[in-house]
Amino acid sequence: MTPVFRSPVSRFLTGVTLAVGLALAAPASARAQVTAFKQAVAEAASADSDIAAFYRGRGFRPIWTGEGHQDLARRAALLDAIENVGTHGIPDARYDVDAMRALMAEARTTRDLGFVEVEISKLFLRYAKDLDTGMLKPSTIDGGMLREVPLKERSIYLEEFAAADPTVYLRDLAPNTPQYLALAKTRLNLEQQIAAGGWGPTVRAKKLEPGMSGSAVVALRDRLIAMGFLRRSVTDTFDPGIERALQAFQRAHGLEPDGVAGPGTLEEINRSPSDRLRSVLVAMERERWLPDQLGDRHILVNQTDFTAKIIDEGAVTFETRSVIGKNTSDRRSPEFSDEMEHMVINPSWYVPRSIITKEYLPKLRANPNAVGHLEITDSRGRRVGRDTDFSQYSARSFPFAMRQPPGKKNALGLVKFMFPNKHNIYLHDTPQKHLFAREVRAYSHGCIRLAEPFDFAYTILALQEVDPKGYFHRILDTGKETKVVLEQKIPVHIIYRTAYATPKGVVEYRRDIYGRDAKIWEALNRAGLALPGVQG
Repeated sequence: MTPVFRSPVSRFLTGVTLAVGLALAAPASARAQVTAFKQAVAEAASADSDIAAFYRGRGFRPIWTGEGHQDLARRAALLDAIENVGTHGIPDARYDVDAMRALMAEARTTRDLGFVEVEISKLFLRYAKDLDTGMLKPSTIDGGMLREVPLKERSIYLEEFAAADPTVYLRDLAPNTPQYLALAKTRLNLEQQIAAGGWGPTVRAKKLEPGMSGSAVVALRDRLIAMGFLRRSVTDTFDPGIERALQAFQRAHGLEPDGVAGPGTLEEINRSPSDRLRSVLVAMERERWLPDQLGDRHILVNQTDFTAKIIDEGAVTFETRSVIGKNTSDRRSPEFSDEMEHMVINPSWYVPRSIITKEYLPKLRANPNAVGHLEITDSRGRRVGRDTDFSQYSARSFPFAMRQPPGKKNALGLVKFMFPNKHNIYLHDTPQKHLFAREVRAYSHGCIRLAEPFDFAYTILALQEVDPKGYFHRILDTGKETKVVLEQKIPVHIIYRTAYATPKGVVEYRRDIYGRDAKIWEALNRAGLALPGVQG
């Protein structure tokens, strides 16, 4: 006889069906069976308040282990979803189906089925949470990842699922955003590339530029072809075609598109498909952390890309270069979301206490006339003379505040954009315009500096002013510090993505400047996620 292969799903369903049949064949009366089942569910769920509340609210009736077609459909949908969870970059080992199968195989009574019922609900809830809002808690991985994940009450998952088409509900748990869909597609392409052997030999050179030839140029050519930046070619010379392809690669990786393969470009060229797959899998987890709706109009700051964008109805309507926090423990820009409420034209800079004590107090102790561009004031706002003996104060005892008045040399420039938050982070102008010409722009104390803050302001004001540019400059020309309240608050999302899809759905890559994605990958790896062909 030819052996019959059964998939894990069919074996799971068979186990439940047999268990239900055995339980119903028990000699106890129907009422006793129902009572035993309810008592078992209540007992099994007692340590989980969400599950207990759900079953209590429905009179302890089953959603998984009943005889009806609906329960069968739910079981089938869940197991099918778990079998395919790898398409979301989530390890199926997180859901111990074998242990569940063993529990069902041992079920002989309706009481046993009550315990199985609750265990399947636990399995479902873990899957639902993983797909909907991610496996990890950002703040436990890195202190700068302050994003508050929009968690849903677990009982709501059960209530929604019980009333829905199970297949559709499970399918729709994962983000349905263009970002997520593009990342998922790229994940599959990269896994296929890894299976095919990668992008070819690495480029062994210190620098390659137009006109050069040799084996290193051939390796560069072949990797550009394999990655889709260059059409097939047999040239061994760094010709204009390779130069254009290299520039396209550089733009897609946040590099200066100078058409020269220097150390920074070669480092990115030589990254493997496995390296890129790590970035994509991390980005998929990060996408699960975001709210379902970012806002019809929202501001998106991708730290690794050094850009700030205004997005309206899914389209980028304004984009500018940005400078983010310096890569030191006390200056890295955090990741979080909030709402922009107002802008301040001709702002004062009220120096944060941490900067006063760490940077300016040591200078004042050595020279009371140091940092003369700043006003020193007491608790009542009165000016403090420079004849004060600042050497008597420590970082803890220094009793004064410091302020830089409005002006072109103000550290915040001529406008700042406020979304009040406990992290004291905002967007602003800067007099240090030269920094925007650099490829890596991590220099601030944590706030986000904008290369084109005036145009950014015009775009924001366009929703409430007929002549936003004229309105802005009338206030600017007064030289007075002026708060302009936005009639409509704008969501601001400060994110960190080393893999990010363009509006055309093409995934580009950026460097992990703060090392945060490496930490996330380590956490995902500990949770059981591994690259194809790699254990751990």
